Amino acid sequence: MDRFQALDMYVLSGIGAATVLLFYFLLRTDPEAAVHYHVETPEQAQPGWKGEILEEPSIKVSGSSAIQCYCPATGASLGTVNPAIPEDIDRAISKAKEAQVEWARTTFTQRRKVLKTMLKYVLENQEVIARVACLDSGKTMVDASLGEILVTAEKLKWTIKHGEKALKPEKRPTSFLMMYKSNEVIWEPLGVVAACVSWNYPFHNLISPIIASIFAGNAIIVKGSEATAWSSTFFTSIATKALEACGHSPDLVQSVVCWPDVADYLTSHGSISHITFIGSRPVAHHVCASAAKALTPVCVELGGKDPAIVLDDLSSSDFKRVASILMRGVFQSAGQNCIGIERVIAMPKQYEKLITHLTPLIRSLRPGSILNIGPNDPPIDIGASVSAANFDKLEELINEAVSQGARVLAGGTRYRHPLHPKGHYFAPTFIVDVNPSMRIASTETFAPIFLLMRASSVSSCIALANSTPYALGASVYGSSSSDLERVVREVHAGMVAVNDFAVFYMVQLPFGGVKGSGYGRFAGMEGLRGVSNQKAITRDRWPGVKTSIPGQMDLPIRNEAKAWKFAEGIVWVGYGDWRGMVRGIKGLVGL
Repeated sequence: MDRFQALDMYVLSGIGAATVLLFYFLLRTDPEAAVHYHVETPEQAQPGWKGEILEEPSIKVSGSSAIQCYCPATGASLGTVNPAIPEDIDRAISKAKEAQVEWARTTFTQRRKVLKTMLKYVLENQEVIARVACLDSGKTMVDASLGEILVTAEKLKWTIKHGEKALKPEKRPTSFLMMYKSNEVIWEPLGVVAACVSWNYPFHNLISPIIASIFAGNAIIVKGSEATAWSSTFFTSIATKALEACGHSPDLVQSVVCWPDVADYLTSHGSISHITFIGSRPVAHHVCASAAKALTPVCVELGGKDPAIVLDDLSSSDFKRVASILMRGVFQSAGQNCIGIERVIAMPKQYEKLITHLTPLIRSLRPGSILNIGPNDPPIDIGASVSAANFDKLEELINEAVSQGARVLAGGTRYRHPLHPKGHYFAPTFIVDVNPSMRIASTETFAPIFLLMRASSVSSCIALANSTPYALGASVYGSSSSDLERVVREVHAGMVAVNDFAVFYMVQLPFGGVKGSGYGRFAGMEGLRGVSNQKAITRDRWPGVKTSIPGQMDLPIRNEAKAWKFAEGIVWVGYGDWRGMVRGIKGLVGL
């Protein structure tokens, strides 16, 4: 080694050491650096856990008000949860209210630190979170990764990166008459908000409103579904422990689980400033009516009958990619997905190709419990349904459609799993030749059912897509930009993905629908602002220039005719063309 090489190595090693020291120093001094913390893993989520199999799995316990928690994939008991009563809700709101006063004074730097701490925990504990979600909802580990963890990590990351900008005060334009005013809109905490969330994604649905609400400066009461009551405590503690680790009160986030008759006490409570509801239309009617008692605003995200439109000009090279997306879109979480694909509408050239390609794939799907297989067992493709309560209706809809001309090429009935006879499984189903007159074409199934409809043209695709009471999400696949954009414009939906499926949440676009799929939006900037008080402020722009009531219009009015002429002149000056402005000036000076 010559002296120049030695010098190079010396310089490089010096730079490397300096870089390490600088990185260490930044970590030590970064006020937003994530903090490590620990959440006790439930015994049931430990590998190898075997619970008692219930003879008749149900969340209701005979002779008791307790909620029986169990794994829908196996029927194994997870224990019981005592439901909240009105007094418990009062206590939770009182604690949250007290904690929010101090939290409202925190800076965005402090709030980002909490979210970064939560994100660190989520990233480092993905398997535990997934296992808990799988136990309580019956989904597979891959379903949990995509629908629980991935989207939660994205929401945390987006809010950390863009949340402050979304809530930053905005300057607003002024008018000619008000040129001496400076205008601004600010977003302030509402106080204590609530979220009543559904069971299909017990981690993400619960933690998502917590992220938005606390970043906006609020406290939150989260009511999880009684169907996934067991996991609510663990998932809520991920947020409360992060708050505690960062030096804040864990009382800011409160979790309650109760029976429907008590939920009305929460949704009508006068101390709740806003409610986010995720669930079904029938329950939404009750929630909104209850919230109306206290005039509490509600963001309502309901179900859908989301269409996936496959146009004839889809390229051959893209066919398998799209078919794979359709499979995931339909069968993710056993079809229990609010923006899952409920209808595939295909034009003639693609219709038969889809039937030929998909039939063997759907027939080969393997239901089961991902938590109870060994390393040498075949993989599980599809999980359980959270309950068997809807199976009679599903079979009725399918049989009725068959009697009207539809064909079932796979499944079509409930499935008794040989290893998990107490689990709730519906066979992966492929039903084709469905037309809009059949009830199954417009009824949300929320099940592992691939429903295929034939369309004759782009116009026909759009008409079929718009033929249901729902309008949550939609997707369209093809090559022609003009046809794709026409579908985007004309389909009734709150969200449309072009040549993709349900990626709205992965970029934190406003999430929600229209028509029978609800109103309001969460996620992204709109979601943060939705749980904030939007306050409009106007100030004097220049010292000494202030609004004064002209003498002609000052009360009591001395001359009504002159007062009217003056008022009319102001309007002409402010909003007329040049002729109108001249007319207005004449009125002002009394010419």
